[in-house]
Amino acid sequence: MTERVDDIVEVCLLAGKLMLESGGETYRVEDTMTRIAASFGMPRSHGYVTPTAIIFSIEGTDSTRLIRISERSTDLAKVAVVNDISRRISRGELTLEKARKELEDIGRAPMGYPLWQQTAAAALASACFASLIGGMVHFFPSLFSGGVAFWCFEMVHRFVKIRFFAEFFAAFVAGGIVLLMERAGFVRDVGNMMIGSVMPLVPGLAITNAVRDLMAGHLIAGLSRGAEAFLTAFAIGTGIAFVLSIR
Repeated sequence: MTERVDDIVEVCLLAGKLMLESGGETYRVEDTMTRIAASFGMPRSHGYVTPTAIIFSIEGTDSTRLIRISERSTDLAKVAVVNDISRRISRGELTLEKARKELEDIGRAPMGYPLWQQTAAAALASACFASLIGGMVHFFPSLFSGGVAFWCFEMVHRFVKIRFFAEFFAAFVAGGIVLLMERAGFVRDVGNMMIGSVMPLVPGLAITNAVRDLMAGHLIAGLSRGAEAFLTAFAIGTGIAFVLSIR
């Protein structure tokens, strides 16, 4: 019995870890873990989730576990797949062992898009946003500056695990490219160009999750995600301000 309880806790924590690392909201993570435990015959379970840690226990047992979350990214495909596994467990379609195997396979699978596709998407988003606020004349310059800035962010973040430094550097590169284009005579409105170039770096998901967590009553998680979003915005703004200071 004790081994089965430990296995249930392990599966619940694995599902929660995958969702939290992939950008899922804390209340969704808690709900998914409790539903999985209830589906395996443990209706009285308790989970406490923050953006950096998960605590999960089953009432009436000694099985209480804590895991730390050190890496977080945006991979909503994994969140959707884990949600689907949770629903299949609730319908009785998956045993405990099969559920754990599928979750482990998801954790090992590189479900994110390759870097070149992410860079291309970021470049197109920058170009479209700059064109929206400044006209089509900014499309191709922003396509280049936004793509280079996002590529620099990914490269720096792979070697320096301080996300805010990578965001500062990427914003600085984006601003520098825009100023070089201005001096070369390719662009005139540097403001719209810079705004478009840094749009892929803006923490939209973090802000959305912070608001949703606060509305769901998860005050600590909401405030911490809001602080993370604020620091990201501060890093981007500081990078652009540093470029403008040496203009």
